[in-house]
Amino acid sequence: MEKAYRIKKNSDFQFIYKKGKSVANRQFVVYTQANTELEHFRLGISVSKKLGNAVVRNRIKRAIRENFKVHKADILPMDIIVIARQPAKDMTTLEIQASLEHVLKIAKAFNKRI
Repeated sequence: MEKAYRIKKNSDFQFIYKKGKSVANRQFVVYTQANTELEHFRLGISVSKKLGNAVVRNRIKRAIRENFKVHKADILPMDIIVIARQPAKDMTTLEIQASLEHVLKIAKAFNKRI
């Protein structure tokens, strides 16, 4: 994921947590905040140490990033934070992709039907 597509600053995370809208399913919580300054989305990923060791957390993050790469052209220009929940650690990459697509549809993050 290119640098322009990332959310890294704590202040950006806190702003989106406070002002954004959240939706969730069993595996993920997604916060979204409209961003009119950019013509593409920005992504922040949060995976707690409670989910497992570094190998498990990095596998989940890679699967989330891959899903966003696949749907790069279909996602509206907004700031998105994805928080992984406990059931995500036992899922395969395809299951993570399906679950993430489901929660992003609920959040209305796609600009066309997926």
